Parts: sequence; C-alpha cells; structure tokens
Amino acid sequence: MPETALTAREIRLAGIPDGLPEPADLAVAEVPVPAPGPGEVLVRNRFFTVFAGLRTLLGGGVPGAPLPGLRIGDTLFGPAVGEVVAAPPGGGPQAGDVVEHLHGWREYAVLPAADCRPVSGALPDPVACLAQGVTPYGALTRAARVRPGDTVFIAGAAGSVGSMTGQIARLLGASRVIGSTGSPWKAEQMTADLGYDAALVRGAVPLAEQLAAAAPDGIDVFIDNVGGEDLRAAVTAARRSARFVLVGALSGQLAARGSGTTAPVEIDTYQLILKQVTMTGYVAGADSGLRAQWAERFAGWLRSGAIQFPYTRIEGIDQAPQAFHDTLAGRYLGTVVVAV
Repeated sequence: MPETALTAREIRLAGIPDGLPEPADLAVAEVPVPAPGPGEVLVRNRFFTVFAGLRTLLGGGVPGAPLPGLRIGDTLFGPAVGEVVAAPPGGGPQAGDVVEHLHGWREYAVLPAADCRPVSGALPDPVACLAQGVTPYGALTRAARVRPGDTVFIAGAAGSVGSMTGQIARLLGASRVIGSTGSPWKAEQMTADLGYDAALVRGAVPLAEQLAAAAPDGIDVFIDNVGGEDLRAAVTAARRSARFVLVGALSGQLAARGSGTTAPVEIDTYQLILKQVTMTGYVAGADSGLRAQWAERFAGWLRSGAIQFPYTRIEGIDQAPQAFHDTLAGRYLGTVVVAV
C-alpha cells in the first residue's frame, strides 16, 4: 500500500461572500488524514475541478437541488480523480485503483466504496473523466433529441459544459452550431478550435441581433447554461416547435450582486405559445444509464480525434481559491482542473 501522509490539506469555506466570492472567502486548512471505516475507502486525490456552480453552494444552495449548500467551516466538494490508498476486502475498488468521485477540494478523501466509480481504461488520460460532457450529451440526446440538420444555439458556450456541448451537437448531426460567450478571445477559440460556426459576444450589440444574423432562419434547439439575455434572444429566434433545454443558470451564478442562488429572467411567453416551443429543465444525474453510454462514446471520440477536452491545469491545491475566483471572472476556456 502506498505510504500515506500524516496530515493533508483541504479547502474550506471561510466566510459567506457578499457578491462574487474572493479568494479570502476560502481557506487552506491542514487536517489529519482521515481513516476509513467499514465499507469506506481512502483516496489520494490527484485532480479536481473548479466549477461556477459552487457560487450557488457558497450562497447557501437551492432547496431541492442535488447538492447541498455550504456553511462556514465546511470543506468544498466536487468532481475529482484519485488513487485508492486503502479499501475494504472483497469486491469493489481496491488499493491502486484509479477512481472518480465527488469529494474533491482535498488531498485525501474518505467515502463509501459504493460512491467511487472506476476510471475507464479506454480514456487516453484519466483527467478526461472530469470533462463536463454527460450533461450536454443527455440534454442533446434525451431532452432535445437533436436531429441531423438542426440549428443549435448554446448559451455559455466556452465554459466547462459549453465547450463540450458544441462539439457533441456537431457529432450528433447538427448542421449549424452557434454559441454565446462574454469574451472576444473565447469567441475566437470557439470558432477556431471547438467547431462553432458562429460565436456571439455579450456586449454592445444585443444578443438577439447577433443571433438573428448568425441564424437568419431561426434555431431548432437551444441548450441554456446561462438564462438572462441569452434565453430572451433564443425565444426571439426560435422556429416553430423548437426544443429548449435548461441545464444551468450562470446569469445568477456570475452576477456581481446577490447570493448566486436565483437567476430571474423575463421572457415573452406569448412567443412560446405561438411558436409551440417546448422548454425542459434537465439534470443528468436523474438519468439512469446515461453516464455509461456517454463514457463509451466519449472515449471513442477522444481516441479518434473527433472531440477534444479543453481544460486549464492549475498546479497545487493552495492555488484553488484563486482559480475559483478567476473562473468566475471568465479567465479560462473550458474546464479548470487543479492538480493536487
């Protein structure tokens, strides 16, 4: 069994943010390495993701959401990849196995063996299992049911979810893929490297005008990770029987004020009625069997070069608070991964 350190570092909530979190709202704490109990495993984490949705958890969370809110002193959590250090005898994960789980933001994690998933050996790099692709894959295949020839508009198209969504839509047969972002340099990367036909930038020109120019015949599918102006623009551009799937609320999570737990927006519901638009909220975790299907297709697409996993690697757990701040500021393209 690999040698285990006596102490380990983890990131805790130090203060409730007033508006967008600052690095000082998170603290690096040194704690004893936890000991696993019956049925539990000890994992030495190697990578974890930094994601904007933590803003909502720092603000207390949302009733009914799959992840609980955080209180001062709590250790943050999220998707992670690590190596099993100690495990119960018998079936399930064993020492030396590489697994994924939701106990990131710490060097060592103790969790029930049933909560670990083995990292697929088909992936060219274990870090690829942190790609946020299962949600857009499910949204496109199960909720929107994208069809060959569809025009797809994706809000928040340069982040961890959006950077995968456009590529998946193309592989599923979409004929035109359009995305929105808040950054001109991200817009350039979206069209140059991620296969977007057009990238809209929030700013001086209203998104509805930009979308009308990019999709003069309207849109068939809208994958919404933002809300706000993006959703209003999509309603205006929707063709008859367009399918809208709501997967995120970055307009609230990135707002300079508030707790990040709400994302109010005013839309013209009359247009939804006249155009017979369907609008569905989608959570991939409730979709049984989806993760295995996505993992198989993603591994195949990666090996063939049909898809890429854009991510920024941050070295050291002590850099995670700043990385979270920079993620909310829109400094990165794709997923942000901390190497522990």
